[in-house]
Amino acid sequence: MARSSARLLQLLSLLQSHRHRSGAELADRLGVTVRTVRRDVDRLRELGYPVHASQGRAGYRLGAGASLPPLLLDDDEAVAVAIGLRTAAASAVTGIDETALGALAKLEQVLPARLRHRVAAVQHATVRAGHPGPTVGPDVLATISAACYQRERLRFDYTDHHGGQSTRLVEPHTLVSFARHWYLLAWDTGRADWRCFRVDRLRPWTPAGPRFVRREPPGGDAVAYLARQLSVGPWAVRASVTMHAPASVVAERLWPGMGTVQAVDATRCLLHLGADTPTDLAWMVVVIGVDFTLTGPPELVDAVRALSDRCRRAVPRPPNPTTGRLDGAGLVGGAG
Repeated sequence: MARSSARLLQLLSLLQSHRHRSGAELADRLGVTVRTVRRDVDRLRELGYPVHASQGRAGYRLGAGASLPPLLLDDDEAVAVAIGLRTAAASAVTGIDETALGALAKLEQVLPARLRHRVAAVQHATVRAGHPGPTVGPDVLATISAACYQRERLRFDYTDHHGGQSTRLVEPHTLVSFARHWYLLAWDTGRADWRCFRVDRLRPWTPAGPRFVRREPPGGDAVAYLARQLSVGPWAVRASVTMHAPASVVAERLWPGMGTVQAVDATRCLLHLGADTPTDLAWMVVVIGVDFTLTGPPELVDAVRALSDRCRRAVPRPPNPTTGRLDGAGLVGGAG
């Protein structure tokens, strides 16, 4: 009996890891006859597992049932799920923390000691850096995701970064989790153009609207388009700076959403970027670590000049040849 039960678990594991398995393949993997496989499949069905005979092919597949049956995971899969649940508990989705931790507690109860140790080691050896971004309700994500998948227009109330409110009707394309925020990339029917919306700032209406024909975002890449929009979006200060390095070198040193790079020639490129203040913008340009030339705007030129003066004051000057003392950095040469 124990042997046949173990074989049932092995059969279930094989069916869970592949959409279709032939009877002959299953018999070979289990070391039994095809007839025994058929009997074991019938036993799984009696236990509530929806094992279907594949139409047109001699074989079996595991279907979706009315309730979630127990899952069989190998060692690496179990550890990956545990780590994923721990990570999800600190995500930007409202209420998912308790659900994820509850599922993790159930999983850890049945993990073998060797795997429980691996999961605990990851938990104790890592910390989460940075401040969490605004959270989004799972019902909002589910509503938007369904509209994207079913290609149904979506109407929602939206609050922009200035606090202005409007009602938008869009053709939703993709949800993107980007830099601690959720964004919706959509075709705005009222503006007749692509727009990016912060999901934590919108309240969707239900039910969804009529279906639409799916459009491709500019460049065909939703994430790349979102990064470009965020880098030159609603910033108070914008600039285009000539960087004295190849575009590939500058692009490697940008963080997501920082700016966009446009090649000029083999040794120069234009960096288009924006920030809330001229000082922030000056720091972003300088931190890239390559020479550059500014042509404006005037407030950015002033900010870079002020940053340069501040850095110069922070560095001690060479020793005064007369007194041997350091000049600058708060020291007055020749004093004393």
